[in-house]
Amino acid sequence: MKEYKVESWKVGLSKNNEKLEDFLNEHARNGWKVIHIAEQTTRVVFERYKNR
Repeated sequence: MKEYKVESWKVGLSKNNEKLEDFLNEHARNGWKVIHIAEQTTRVVFERYKNR
């Protein structure tokens, strides 16, 4: 069974690419996989297997 979560990442005035990379890597370490990044917002949809 899969579970999903939607999170927003904080957009700053500088180093946005680095901040996004850190945000994504942090979730990847916890077993989350990105399945969608909304183009006009800062929302990212993640999924992972619940019984991992």
